[in-house]
Amino acid sequence: MVNLIWAGMAVIGILYAMIAGTMDQVNEAIFKSSSEAVTLSIGLISVLVFWLGIMRIAEKAGILRVLARMFRPLVSRLFPEIPKDHPAMGYILSNITANLFGLGNAATPMGIKAMEQMKELSGTDTASRSMITFLAINTSSLTIIPTTVIAIRMQYGSASPTEIVGTTIVATIISTISAILIDRFYFYRSKRRGD
Repeated sequence: MVNLIWAGMAVIGILYAMIAGTMDQVNEAIFKSSSEAVTLSIGLISVLVFWLGIMRIAEKAGILRVLARMFRPLVSRLFPEIPKDHPAMGYILSNITANLFGLGNAATPMGIKAMEQMKELSGTDTASRSMITFLAINTSSLTIIPTTVIAIRMQYGSASPTEIVGTTIVATIISTISAILIDRFYFYRSKRRGD
């Protein structure tokens, strides 16, 4: 559906440019933004490789296991229907840890595996309570160090690319708590109704 919306917006924009006689400006914008996108992507690769390397070192040093152990009681309470030793729990913890460090690209495969494991655990194609909670937490942008945003700010020559870390921590705490509260509100409301 999102693809159709984007395609529709592009077609409407091109048709409007043709009618308004500004097709040359549209072409210029397309080529300029394409060039910037390639340059930005190449710049982001180095930062992502660096942080993925740091994550790998943290994993080998056991830091991620320590973080996972710290978060396990909280995650077990958020996902009570998942057994503590189930593989889904490990993937959820890995996903949350990667997201905390702003490594959304590294967190995505773990998130997909967590969803697959939760689907297998529920035995149905309908989203389970755990799947909904996991999606709500991921959508809330759980991040402490926004490495990708810092990389983009560095790429565009920001004088202080890391100054957003404090604001990010406050925003992520508020958004994550809100997501959990809203998730629980709708869960208990549906339970009361007997859905």
